[in-house]
Amino acid sequence: QLQAFGGGLVQAGGSLRLSCAASGDTLNYYAIGWFRQAPGKEREGVTCISSSGGSTFYADSVKGRFTIFRDNAKNMAYLQMNSLKPEDTAVYYCAAGIATSKICPAFGSWGQGTLVTVSS
Repeated sequence: QLQAFGGGLVQAGGSLRLSCAASGDTLNYYAIGWFRQAPGKEREGVTCISSSGGSTFYADSVKGRFTIFRDNAKNMAYLQMNSLKPEDTAVYYCAAGIATSKICPAFGSWGQGTLVTVSS
């Protein structure tokens, strides 16, 4: 079971760190992804990290601003968001997928989202 937390209200240009906690199973064998859904829009993939943490993928819209990382010893994953923009406003979800050769595999386990609001 996954739970994302750490969202909140931040001004444009600010930073937030989201956390994704897993319970009931180890994340060591899972890739982790962060997704977001803005009001009235479809859910979009933001970033993924491989099970080892050695490989990452970022959507162009967040490249250079967001960083995904994980701590397998703590069964946690994180999303550091810098230089936030109003268009980053969304509910953010973390998800886990069994590790494959792809950095971003199919994600079968989803946590409840956390709302990030960026004011202009």
